[in-house]
Amino acid sequence: MTKLHPDVSSILLSEEDIHEIVARVGAQITEDYRDKNPLIVAVLRGAVVFVADLLRAIDCPCEIDFMAVSSYGNDVKSSGVVRIMKDLNTNIEGRHVIVVEDILDSGLTLSYLKDLLEQRGPASVEVAAFTIKDIDGYEPPLTPRYVGCHIPNEFIVGYGLDYAEHYRNLPYVGILKPEVYS
Repeated sequence: MTKLHPDVSSILLSEEDIHEIVARVGAQITEDYRDKNPLIVAVLRGAVVFVADLLRAIDCPCEIDFMAVSSYGNDVKSSGVVRIMKDLNTNIEGRHVIVVEDILDSGLTLSYLKDLLEQRGPASVEVAAFTIKDIDGYEPPLTPRYVGCHIPNEFIVGYGLDYAEHYRNLPYVGILKPEVYS
């Protein structure tokens, strides 16, 4: 039995759930990119845990690079202003690119990032999101090609997801207690 962190009210995704999501998304990417040597772009820092597991679940040649973007700081909601903190080291012209992100909530950061990368002349740019936050009455500006799962409109942590750089190392995804961030 997984020990619940005292700041977490409940577990949304267990270690087993996460393993099944990673295996499914990895199999989908393998099927779609078998002969294309895609460049996997991990969006730091949140996606690093997911992308590490996902790479091991992809059974075709692929490469990896990293980008760091900021739109949250230490807040619980995106500021709407996206800053590139670390850009790619790889030239993506003519490449198939898969941007891997931990969570899509407003979609503003991923939309900005996808548009930015498309301007660099890749063969394709797709998005793999570990989670999509379901927000009543809101439709994100993009739909990822690969979706791990949908989650309720709660503040979640664990498996790379954080609040003020804490909780990323939890082996599950859980709902953070509101008193922690309010």
